[in-house]
Amino acid sequence: MEQLKRVILENGSVVSDGVLKVDSFLNHQIDTNLMIKVGKEFASRFKQSNITKVLTLESSGIAPSFMAAQDLGVPLIFARKRKSLTMNNDVYTSTVYSYTKETSNEIAVSKSFLSLGDNVLIIDDFLANGQAALGLANIVEQAGANVSGIGIVIEKSFQEGRSKLEQAGYRVESLARIQSLDNGKVSFLEEKALV
Repeated sequence: MEQLKRVILENGSVVSDGVLKVDSFLNHQIDTNLMIKVGKEFASRFKQSNITKVLTLESSGIAPSFMAAQDLGVPLIFARKRKSLTMNNDVYTSTVYSYTKETSNEIAVSKSFLSLGDNVLIIDDFLANGQAALGLANIVEQAGANVSGIGIVIEKSFQEGRSKLEQAGYRVESLARIQSLDNGKVSFLEEKALV
């Protein structure tokens, strides 16, 4: 997605060789026009997958997931990192390690929101080591639902997340694939055109 790549180059900030800061448009302040286009792109890529639910992890995945769910005409569910007082024990849970925060969180989704036979599109803001997506996929599978695919806004292709997800049999669609953040510069993975 060329517009997303341009915004990353113009507004993203390389913190280290492994960390890209995108808080000016994705995970603190939201560029709503960009997120509408991101959502439409995910909806277009997964429109033939009979999606019945979109699932993400609070909070940075909510904006792109909302836009995709809106375009697909299906509900959006977000896994909670902290159990609220209104959430009973009737939940699916999984443990997710956050690379950027260096902490593990137990995530939860109420059993009333995922059903046997649901076709679920998982969307997340970043793919690095694949822990968030694998945790969400685990929750979908606990419900007896189907992971129809995993949509990623920004993939750090130099880390092992994609290979873990593909080895587990999941379809992964990333809108921007970063090859490197070396020397404070973002370089994108050039995808080969199919012949």
